[in-house]
Amino acid sequence: MSTQLHITNGDSFTQRLKTLPFKGDIITWREMLCEGRTETNVGSESFWKTRFEFLHKNYNVSKSWFIEKTLKEYRSLCNHKQQDEIILWFEYDLFCQINMIAVLSWLKTHRRDSQISLVCSGNEDGSDTLYGLCDINDDKIENLYKKRIFLTQDDIEFADYVWQLYCSDNPIRLENMSDFDHYHFDYLSNSIKVHLKRFPSIKNGLNELENRILHLAAEQKPKSKKALIQNMLSNQGYYGYGDTQFERILTSLKPLFTTYSPVRLSKKGKDILEGKTSFYSQIRDNETYLGGALKYNFLYNSESSRILKL
Repeated sequence: MSTQLHITNGDSFTQRLKTLPFKGDIITWREMLCEGRTETNVGSESFWKTRFEFLHKNYNVSKSWFIEKTLKEYRSLCNHKQQDEIILWFEYDLFCQINMIAVLSWLKTHRRDSQISLVCSGNEDGSDTLYGLCDINDDKIENLYKKRIFLTQDDIEFADYVWQLYCSDNPIRLENMSDFDHYHFDYLSNSIKVHLKRFPSIKNGLNELENRILHLAAEQKPKSKKALIQNMLSNQGYYGYGDTQFERILTSLKPLFTTYSPVRLSKKGKDILEGKTSFYSQIRDNETYLGGALKYNFLYNSESSRILKL
């Protein structure tokens, strides 16, 4: 009988999967590779060192937590060498898709003989609503599993190639990719488009999500910071960010607000939102990476959907 290993996108779904009648062991991929600097060599000492430095500096992740939660689970993955089939459970958003291609890059190198299959949730009912794995019922999960996609060697090579480009110092190469339709990744193309919109805009130095936060503050005037974050969480589209990520964004935008209770933009915030002035020089941070690229070395032109190198 074939043995199976499940790799999930996070703890919530791991707990859910344990309640369902699937065979095989479960590994949780505890990372957020869509944020901070990444290196191509997934799982190497240098890779984990770079990741810990980012998480420690920006999210106060302690060494003991990182070892216990991330590295121990990764080592467990390394020790699972006998499984015939490895099933990946990921979702449609940028957060998940970047983790997914990193895992596939690792599998390409370290599990060349395993059959890799993918369960990916997203557009499940033909509506505009996109669903995470924890948003759908047990029957739907079992149905997704039955219809899982068995990835070809070409699929795995392609995912690895996108990962290499994501980790390169120039996002323009990602922008020029056009052959996503030839591979079995329904949501990867959208995620890469969203990733490119995370570079600062030519218009005012803020990226798409930062501008969206200002729009929301100006138009809806939330009663509190918590209400603003809740609104962003519910209406973020393909990003897949959590509340701690929005907290971090709001910290960088703090000079553009007079108060968070209720949420009100300052005059400068309103001017920046209207494109009368730019926040680029104030928000620029020469240590902020998106993948392998320095965030503020590039500008995004929303009219042409193109990246420019400074």
